[in-house]
Amino acid sequence: FEQAPMYVAVLTFLGFGVGTIFGYLRDFMRAWGLEKRNVAAEREQQKDFVPLYQDFENFYTRNLYMRIRDNWNRPICSVPGPQFDLMERVTDDYNWTFRFTGRTIKNVINMGSYNYLGFAETDVNALKTVTIELQKYGTGICSTRQEMGSLDKHVELEKLVAKFLGVEDAMVFGMGFATNSMNIPALVGKGCLILSDELNHTSLVLGARLSGATIRIFKHNNMQSLEKLLRDAIIYGQPRSHRAWRKILILVEGIYSMEGSIVRLPEIVSLKKKYKAYLYLDEAHSIGAVGATGRGVVEYFGMSPDDVDVLMGTFTKSFGAAGGYIAGKKDLVDFLRTHSHSAVYATSMCPPVAEQIIRAMKCLMGLDGTTQGLQRVCQLGKNTRYFRQRLHEMGFIIYGNDDSPVVPLLLYMPGKIGAFARRMLEKNIGVVVVGFPATPITESRARFCVSAAHTREMLDTVSTADVLLKLTSDTPLKQHGKICLTCVQCKIPAALKGAVIINKV
Repeated sequence: FEQAPMYVAVLTFLGFGVGTIFGYLRDFMRAWGLEKRNVAAEREQQKDFVPLYQDFENFYTRNLYMRIRDNWNRPICSVPGPQFDLMERVTDDYNWTFRFTGRTIKNVINMGSYNYLGFAETDVNALKTVTIELQKYGTGICSTRQEMGSLDKHVELEKLVAKFLGVEDAMVFGMGFATNSMNIPALVGKGCLILSDELNHTSLVLGARLSGATIRIFKHNNMQSLEKLLRDAIIYGQPRSHRAWRKILILVEGIYSMEGSIVRLPEIVSLKKKYKAYLYLDEAHSIGAVGATGRGVVEYFGMSPDDVDVLMGTFTKSFGAAGGYIAGKKDLVDFLRTHSHSAVYATSMCPPVAEQIIRAMKCLMGLDGTTQGLQRVCQLGKNTRYFRQRLHEMGFIIYGNDDSPVVPLLLYMPGKIGAFARRMLEKNIGVVVVGFPATPITESRARFCVSAAHTREMLDTVSTADVLLKLTSDTPLKQHGKICLTCVQCKIPAALKGAVIINKV
């Protein structure tokens, strides 16, 4: 993770400081009736109650987030493929409310969806089997897996997932988030220890908290930090009683969704074997996206699936569907079938979604009689490396592994978050921007998600947008201004790349 210059951090804190000062000023004006109060407030009859709305807790939402709220929750009215259509909306009260204009913004380049392999599509021939299952089973099941909600499609999908991953058994769930949050409490509880990466997804964090186990955090991808916690856990045991922990479970992700970094799996597996701990691997973003045949970080590092105790993944990204899975030893899966809250209480995955996953997975495995799946995995790798290289050459600070399709571009200053997303949309490019509290306060960013469905022309259009060019340092443009401006107008990627490289040399 490349560090920004000190002046960038200073200006970022200064930007938040100025925003905070004006926020308090506006709160003062609202309190005295000088400005309209749009936020929820306590009624006069409830003044003696414990307050439902904490003013200070909502300070950030009220005074900072609202100023740039138009960059999120934009309504899309087409399939989220490499391009999508967007319903235009405007605000008359500084983002407190929105109204639709009736206009549709067509063919916006989609750089925000997790459609890594391009299976989120509407091709009639591709979705033929999904249509058949929809006509046969309908849209919903209206029951849980423990009752009347287990169908032959679920059994077929679970066998296929186990075969795809090379494990004994697998179990599927209707929601990816609940796959983590509802299954971790079934695996560990009081008297157990969870060692969690500091950048783990909220679903992992929630599952760990619901379990009742003791939680300790290690620094992101830092093996020294993890080993110290493991060693201390073995030496000192539980607090006060010093009894040995019932279980020690390490929680990590394959690809971290905000950083684009890939887990250091071989070293973690080595540590978990050394200290007799269990490993829970969340492959939500990595399954289908990395590895020679799309089998995730286990394949990426050339390791055996048996090295990981609990393999978890979702179908919401690379497979263009919904839901998640837990895979591993048959004993593990059989235990979860009876103890998982998601299996006992949640509605089963609907059959058309199950068929979409089966279709995509068979395509990846070549069971459809084509090599289209492998071509998609290969194209995703090419697109990822190409796009990352372009941004590097332009001088941006970007995070993550070179093979990760999640590409965070650091913006730092809070004022750039809204301006960047709005300007990109004007250029028909849809991006996701992220800031505090989802990221550290000094690391606001734009997060690009590369897809196999993106063409080289689309990626060139994004990387040569004048919004990105204005973010680069002035030096390359001053020394080779004529060449660079020509590149922007004519959209000749090679010329632009050459100009920047010459400047660096």
